[in-house]
Amino acid sequence: MKQTKIVVLVSFLVLVMFLVACGGQVQEAIEEAAPTIQAAATEVAPTIEAAATEVAEEVEQAQEEAETGALPDLGGREVTIAVENQYLPFNYIDPNTGEPAGWDYDAWDTICELLNCVPVYVEAGWEGMIQAVADGQYDAAADGITITDERAEIVDFSDGYINIEQRLLVRVDEDRVNSIEDVQNDESIVPGTQTGTTNYETATQYLDVDRIRGYETFPFAVQALLSGDVDVVFMDETAGQGYVGVNAEDLKLVGESLSSDALGFIYPKGSDLVEPVNMAIAEMKANGTLEELAVKYFTDAFTITYDDLE
Repeated sequence: MKQTKIVVLVSFLVLVMFLVACGGQVQEAIEEAAPTIQAAATEVAPTIEAAATEVAEEVEQAQEEAETGALPDLGGREVTIAVENQYLPFNYIDPNTGEPAGWDYDAWDTICELLNCVPVYVEAGWEGMIQAVADGQYDAAADGITITDERAEIVDFSDGYINIEQRLLVRVDEDRVNSIEDVQNDESIVPGTQTGTTNYETATQYLDVDRIRGYETFPFAVQALLSGDVDVVFMDETAGQGYVGVNAEDLKLVGESLSSDALGFIYPKGSDLVEPVNMAIAEMKANGTLEELAVKYFTDAFTITYDDLE
């Protein structure tokens, strides 16, 4: 009804303009139309004002959301997240409490606080974890996973939340290895690392596959290093620092960074979680949460070692 009256008002105005253009009795037409135009204008004025106010409020709200970076609301949805629970400092069972802990837990707890979701952590082995996510067994996985093009063929990645350097871990008394070139040039040096990882892929970029000894987990690879079965282990610097921390008299990191890799969460292809979680990660970067977690888990402040987990 209100729209009809607005149309009537406009129609009268158009009619008057037409009469003026045609050179008719302009004054008479205006006088005849004036009462109707005034009545219609008076009646629709509140409607026009209300509509203008509503539009202004919507624009203001949109501007506020853009400025504050309003995050999506997942409505309390449960999100299943695969974790290994044996990869320091990302996820592990706290030896003091017996409860799961680590960077992944703190990060996803915060993400779900921001997005109004419920994290459901599921322990899963590293071998097969990526494929399990690709198959839809989990909504996501958090295990210090390096973003690679090959993996991105079967899963979607979040934005990177941290960059990790790859280094060489050796025994303290090892004087043959100070760089990757030393390993390449001396075939008596036996390298090792965990299979199915980007560390293994990095090793294959520098060395023949036949030279590399693969282990199911990094603790096995490090134990082989300590016992002398291998002479050098390719691993992420953060993990290596943890081993050096508990074995300062036995182990050291040497050489320059072999690779700088971004880590991200993974999801099944086409997951509707990618964009919301990316927005949450951006918020955590902006408000300092990621920096706080980095200090908590990737510095000397973190003192838990693999020996503590045994």
